[in-house]
Amino acid sequence: MPTPNVRYAVSPAVSEATLAALFQASWEVPVPRDFSGVLARSIAYICAYRGDTLVGFVDAAWDGGIHAFVLDVTVTPEERHRGIGLELVWLLVLACRERGIIWIHVDYEPQLAPFYERAGFRRTAAGIMRLDT
Repeated sequence: MPTPNVRYAVSPAVSEATLAALFQASWEVPVPRDFSGVLARSIAYICAYRGDTLVGFVDAAWDGGIHAFVLDVTVTPEERHRGIGLELVWLLVLACRERGIIWIHVDYEPQLAPFYERAGFRRTAAGIMRLDT
């Protein structure tokens, strides 16, 4: 059930400054990014707004074929635990399905498993390697 007074938009025009402010407010460590590069590789992204304020974001990176990858599920701390994150993911899945995606992947840390299972994902084995250390 959508959160009252929150509006969702599929791939709207959104400024670098607006996205940077959301990420700065939402993550413990600064995440300097070039969001234009991120959005250029996206098959779809969803923004959540309360009034004119961006309070949530999720992106689907795309391989150019039938696979997409959920990235950057982000909700401001004061808006968390209200269903916004789940709604963002569900809307992203729908947008990807409409664009012909067959497989949507997500990697997550173990403590996030209940969230992603509620969103409809099933656990699979995967591997990850950090390259900046």
